[in-house]
Amino acid sequence: MACPIPLPLDLFGITIVPLKREPPVANYLEAMQLADAAAKARLNDYMLLSWYDRDRDFEAPQHVSECHQASAVPGYVDYGIHHGATLKVDVEDGRFVFFYRPVEL
Repeated sequence: MACPIPLPLDLFGITIVPLKREPPVANYLEAMQLADAAAKARLNDYMLLSWYDRDRDFEAPQHVSECHQASAVPGYVDYGIHHGATLKVDVEDGRFVFFYRPVEL
């Protein structure tokens, strides 16, 4: 018997910040700068946990989705959720996605 995956994904406790701008961001580095600015404004001291770049179909941590190939939840999302993310910055409707947590002193 398989455990059901809750749909939609349970992001309870995670603030979601959608970002869009005109013209669209040029690349991952530009998206990361926008996401980092959003994280700094909301968390002050922060740590980037995981991210996804749809343009290059690349994620970090690398290969985290290998265990999630048939899953409804991408590995970078699962990693962020289960490593304490409190902020998700979504640039251009999933083109670039970043999960952050505050740095505790």
